[in-house]
Amino acid sequence: MASAIRREHDLLGERDVPGQALWGIHTLRAIENFPLRSESVGSFPELIRAIGLVKKAAALSNMNLGLLPREIGIAIASACDRVISGELDGQFPVSLIQGGAGTSTNMNANEVIANVALESLGHARGTYHVLHPNEHVNLGQSTNDVYPTALKLAAIMATDSLLVALQKLKKAFAGKALEFDHIVKIGRTQLQDAVPMTLGQEFSTYEVMIKEDMARLREAMVHLHEINLGATAIGTGLNAHPRYAALARESLENLTGLPLTTAPNLVEATQDCGSFVLLSGTLKRTAIKLSKICNDLRLLSSGPRAGLAEISLPPRQAGSSIMPGKVNPVIPEFVNQIAFEIIGNDMTISMAAEAGQLQLNAFEPIIASSLFRGISHLKVAVESLTEYCVSGITAREQHLRSLAEDSIGLITVFSPIIGYAEASAIAAEAQASGGTVLDLIVTHGLLSADEAHRVLASCFLRTAAGT
Repeated sequence: MASAIRREHDLLGERDVPGQALWGIHTLRAIENFPLRSESVGSFPELIRAIGLVKKAAALSNMNLGLLPREIGIAIASACDRVISGELDGQFPVSLIQGGAGTSTNMNANEVIANVALESLGHARGTYHVLHPNEHVNLGQSTNDVYPTALKLAAIMATDSLLVALQKLKKAFAGKALEFDHIVKIGRTQLQDAVPMTLGQEFSTYEVMIKEDMARLREAMVHLHEINLGATAIGTGLNAHPRYAALARESLENLTGLPLTTAPNLVEATQDCGSFVLLSGTLKRTAIKLSKICNDLRLLSSGPRAGLAEISLPPRQAGSSIMPGKVNPVIPEFVNQIAFEIIGNDMTISMAAEAGQLQLNAFEPIIASSLFRGISHLKVAVESLTEYCVSGITAREQHLRSLAEDSIGLITVFSPIIGYAEASAIAAEAQASGGTVLDLIVTHGLLSADEAHRVLASCFLRTAAGT
């Protein structure tokens, strides 16, 4: 049984640490200094897993180099496995946003891994003369190479998860495009009637937009595979074995299955946050495109009687505390707001990346917080949009055809036949009188009724066929 408290010491003196805690004095001070407990490191499982992988790769490499006694190395690696599994997420209470360039996160991990390893060897927590967080768990490392490497791995994992969600949304839009491919409607530019198209064509654009953004995200992820593990403090590799960087990368590659490379210039890589800026910008692009799609869905479903009302979204909840029967497009609104958040996050990440000085950027914690929160929130938003909205969208087919047949935009179909000037005059008269383009063309003797209907039918058929 662990004691109620244990006493640990550091540079600043001694403190009592809760006996049940796997973390130690450095973590205790970080908890006190950065009291944003609602967004702890443990709230981001990809980051915990990534840190565990980095620490395990370091332990295996140092053991292979003969720098870490085998018994100690195996105990540390085993402790890392428990971190990687997610079993110990609750032992990472430090705020993700913190001063010190991520040192508190690194030390939190060092202390947890050390104490788990100590217990596996039959020793009490805090008996650091046997196995020390710095001397053994952090051997050959610095926060300045461990932390950014872990952030990159975590970003890859989180983005992979987002891509799975986007793939399902893309498939849902593809299904709707096929379902609606025969439904003719009027297209719009600048919210004004334009020319006929199909609802399927409209929905197919959403599929393509998502597919393109998935490709851009994958391209941005490529740059996350370049790591600076082995750089130690500023990129010179001080206090690490000359072969450590190569061995650590190889070990990490084997553990993750990712094609990792060591940055060619570790001094540059230790201070550069460009890969995070690129991923953030690409995430923002994705969020903007999704928000635009949701704007369309809200507009197309507006009404149900005083709006466009071309499609119906699945009703999810009552929309008003005062207006009976009102149902709002809550899922697209949810996605819109997540997009606004990500746009703001991108500005934060840009400012943080710019604010670095000399050999290190001290603001990677806020980059991590903004990036991981945004990816996580967007994944949830995409899943909600797929399951609770897109999959249940229905079309008001007769209403769509009626709007198309009544639209002044149809005059464009007849313009090559009757001439631009006559077409403009017909459009103006239709607007003023409320008559239809088709009737006015016949009334003015520009085409017979049969000719006019054949032209219109041919247009609708070509549109439905996608030609």
